[in-house]
Amino acid sequence: MCFSAITIARYFIEKSEGTKTPMQLNKLTYIAHGWSLAIFDRPLIIEDIEAWEYGPIIPLLYHAFLKYGGNPVPYKKIVETNSIKDDVKALLDKILDVYGVYEGVYLSALTHQKGTPWSKTLRYKENVKMRDDIIKDYYVELGKKNKEKLLNKVA
Repeated sequence: MCFSAITIARYFIEKSEGTKTPMQLNKLTYIAHGWSLAIFDRPLIIEDIEAWEYGPIIPLLYHAFLKYGGNPVPYKKIVETNSIKDDVKALLDKILDVYGVYEGVYLSALTHQKGTPWSKTLRYKENVKMRDDIIKDYYVELGKKNKEKLLNKVA
């Protein structure tokens, strides 16, 4: 089951009680999507992820939270996240545990490294859709290399 990127971001907002910035939410949602592809063999979000100059961006999230700039997106109790199944919640909780401790700039740097899906996509053209197969392959390999960040225990 795929979700709106807004639903996933709202889950992160709720779980972190409004401490995440728009950049963090965009990157965390992108990373969660990658791990979902690698672990569950299915996309997490329905929206496209694009390779922009400054990294992988989910345009819907970018525009939804633009007004907050570098400030945290405020927390409100949101019932929409109740539709998320337990296996996906376990994945999202693990994403917050592993990656949620980092500032947006660090998360951005992680997604900009050579060999990432963003770098492979951007070399052809900016503001273009990043393919799920490239994202999946990257996170499958990352899971093999980084056992300490092992998210496949979620499956």
